[in-house]
Amino acid sequence: MITIKDIAARLQVSPSTVGRALADDPRISAATKKKVTEVADEMGYVANLAARMMRGVSSNLVGLVLPDIRNSFYSTIAHALSKCVQSAGFQLTLSETEDDRMVELHHIRELASANVAGIIIVPTARPHRESVRLLKLSPHVQLIRRQAAIGDQFFGIDDTQAIFDATNHLIALGHQRIAYLGGTDELPTGAARLAGYQRAIETLPRNARPGPDLVRLGPPGSVDFGREAMGELLSAPMPPTAVVAGSVRITQGILEALMARRIAVPDQLSVVGFGDEVGFSWWGPGLTTIGLPVHDLATACGLWFVHQIRQNAAAGAPYASIATATMIHRGSTRALAGAPRERAAVSRSKSPA
Repeated sequence: MITIKDIAARLQVSPSTVGRALADDPRISAATKKKVTEVADEMGYVANLAARMMRGVSSNLVGLVLPDIRNSFYSTIAHALSKCVQSAGFQLTLSETEDDRMVELHHIRELASANVAGIIIVPTARPHRESVRLLKLSPHVQLIRRQAAIGDQFFGIDDTQAIFDATNHLIALGHQRIAYLGGTDELPTGAARLAGYQRAIETLPRNARPGPDLVRLGPPGSVDFGREAMGELLSAPMPPTAVVAGSVRITQGILEALMARRIAVPDQLSVVGFGDEVGFSWWGPGLTTIGLPVHDLATACGLWFVHQIRQNAAAGAPYASIATATMIHRGSTRALAGAPRERAAVSRSKSPA
């Protein structure tokens, strides 16, 4: 294996000069760094990560900790972040938690032991105290979900407004028995999305508001939950006339249930999904859904985080970037039969801040 001493002998300089050049030390001239890098590449030199760790030097790894890579919502995030950090000379390493706080702790411990340059995390509902402690020892940023205990540097989506707009769209079409299938309110995203639904429902006359029997909360990453919950609602004595989904995977479950029962959409049921998967545009009449700026959000997070790492801003000032979702109107929603043709939509001035 080629070592720093081999490179130094080839260039007839000291090993310390080579080491500093490879570490991008400002005391070494750009010309020397260039020459050292060229010879290192020519000789096939590979940095010894273990040795760097013993010296307390951060690696070029950026850890990404998220719930489920099978969810295209998160795979899009991982892809965008990988491209972003790679262009800056870092390498993304991926860890899945399946929303298990102990698995999350295990991954964070491993990343910390590898002296990662930083960690981007979609946290679980109740991160372990040790996870919080370890995260605070390294540059880190929360993505999609925000847990106050972890810190106040965050990139996310205005979940409350997104579900408010989706529910309000159905109210404007004359629907009142509007169901909501979303993630558990133990998660910050689940609570925020449920709040959007509830605030929209509160704009209806009190005697026309749907009851809690039309709300189903469960694992946001579970297609099975979405399918089973939708099946239960369809079998109820008074099924909903419309439904709003609160996650991508729950949307997929809802669509599976509707197809299995041959529900005519939107004649029998109006549907608003969450996210815009490739198949959503051609599913049935085309799915009206909440469009999420996932790729742009992840890219912005990656660029900002790389800058923070380079500025050695481990304990930087609070920072929050909140992206706005958009309604994508297709054919899966329509005015409720018998409802007034022109029902004024609730204005955005009444929407949650």
